[in-house]
Amino acid sequence: MTVTQVTRRTGEPPSSVLAVSTDGLTKRFGDRTVVDGVNLAIPRGSVCGFVGPNGAGKTTTIRMLLGLIRPSSGGGSILGGSLTDPASYLHKVGALIESPAFYPQLSGRDNLKALARLGRIPTSAIDPALGRTGMTDRAGDKYRSYSLGMKQRLGIAAALLPSPELLILDEPTNGLDPGGIVEMRGLIRSFADDGITVLVSSHLISEIEQVCDHVVMIRGGRLVHQGPVAELAARQRPDIVVAPEHATDLGQLAQILEVAGLSVAASPADGTATVPASGVSAADLNRLAMRGGITLRQISERTHSLEDVFFQLTGTDTAMSPGQEMGAIR
Repeated sequence: MTVTQVTRRTGEPPSSVLAVSTDGLTKRFGDRTVVDGVNLAIPRGSVCGFVGPNGAGKTTTIRMLLGLIRPSSGGGSILGGSLTDPASYLHKVGALIESPAFYPQLSGRDNLKALARLGRIPTSAIDPALGRTGMTDRAGDKYRSYSLGMKQRLGIAAALLPSPELLILDEPTNGLDPGGIVEMRGLIRSFADDGITVLVSSHLISEIEQVCDHVVMIRGGRLVHQGPVAELAARQRPDIVVAPEHATDLGQLAQILEVAGLSVAASPADGTATVPASGVSAADLNRLAMRGGITLRQISERTHSLEDVFFQLTGTDTAMSPGQEMGAIR
């Protein structure tokens, strides 16, 4: 799906089954357009991943959804309320944006009490929120004694105080150890199981694949893809990589495969040729090579990761080290 193909389509869910629906959402700062005509369609009850490279407009979009900044043009609805009237829906939205701000000298429970009073929320909502996030046993401890994982959990507990129908979480697994990440995944999924729509902003594509069932990708302020994660999985078609025993045979091997009607990408640098696995098997390639008098030293299957699909859709440079690639997604 290309940028120009991301428009309102026949068969798209009606707004009544969408938690978030926008039409031409745009934000300009002076002459610079940060969000450009974004049409979001996030189903109710889904866990939706929101990803994009640095400067894609992700944070600006979230701020518009939360009524923190006004759109320059376009509109939409959140949980049935108009985007131009945040008061019509914000009481049904919980959010954890960036690092949660709490009083370090107060306990977790007392911090939530302060937030509940400010938000005119009954303090009876505190214990269920603490229990839901696994913070009950540490609720009496001072915030400054909490680990990063506990601080994230308390932040989510705060977002749960208004009993939200939509929960917006910004980088909820950021900085967590592997065990904490697994626990956070389960917690996020449990919200959707209870009918809460969760919008998860993350720079880790692997997290989107693990926890989300819907995904929104933006680049340069424009929507490049949205839909079920399963649609992206369908793009993860494997390739078969073959290499002749003698590097000098690579050109001949590529020619043999092309004559057989296959699409071939030869890489002289490592002496391999890559063929899409669709409609052909490793055994087929081995037979073709043998008929041409070429012995293969390698036949292996390579599956494209979700990161590869992301880079293809967003046009992000893939000629980076893995660490740089992941750091580029914000």
